[in-house]
Amino acid sequence: MNPTIPKETLTFFKTLSKNNNRDWFNEHKPEFKAIEAKVKSAYNHLGELMNAHDQIEKIKIFRIYRDVRFSKNKLPYKTHFGGSFARKKPELRGGYYLHIQPNDESFIATGFWEPNKEDLFRIRKEFEMDDSEMRAILKDKIFKDTWGDFVGDELKTAPKGFDKAHPAIDLIRKKQFIFIKKYSDKEVLADDFLNNVDEAFKHIRPYFDYMSDVLTTNLNGESLL
Repeated sequence: MNPTIPKETLTFFKTLSKNNNRDWFNEHKPEFKAIEAKVKSAYNHLGELMNAHDQIEKIKIFRIYRDVRFSKNKLPYKTHFGGSFARKKPELRGGYYLHIQPNDESFIATGFWEPNKEDLFRIRKEFEMDDSEMRAILKDKIFKDTWGDFVGDELKTAPKGFDKAHPAIDLIRKKQFIFIKKYSDKEVLADDFLNNVDEAFKHIRPYFDYMSDVLTTNLNGESLL
């Protein structure tokens, strides 16, 4: 039987959110470790599904302990699971993320969270030259029904060196190039949840293929690899 997200995951985090302190967590740590093992198995199973249509180089499940050193929120524990799936570098760009949190706060995300300065400039120059391919991807019915439109931070005006009246300025001023798809608790606990997530990740490929091509070539289309 294929791994699933166990129901006790959401129950545990709901209780933890009301008892977010070290004494309570240490007392319930064996329970957490048992849940964590099942969830890791589910993430790894999803990675196997994804490897049938992509090349996943690394799966990273983030620890429950919060880094509170520079945060106003001093609660010691996260009340969710988060895990990333890295594609084979340098030729395959973009990444996947799965977030499991109760109260219908679960989601998957794909794209480019914090492109470095060079990648951000290269993406913007591509949109400046020709945004038609990106527009076609965004308008595709299957893609749009699955992922909707870009989310993420953007500038209020044009970045330095770009024309604020450019027809593609809505794309050029973006600082992040992310898509997010949300899930209810009921959907997360369903037997076919991981298959549904995998199917959604499949539908991001036209975007990843396009961005990988952009970020591994110069403005003349010559390979940088």
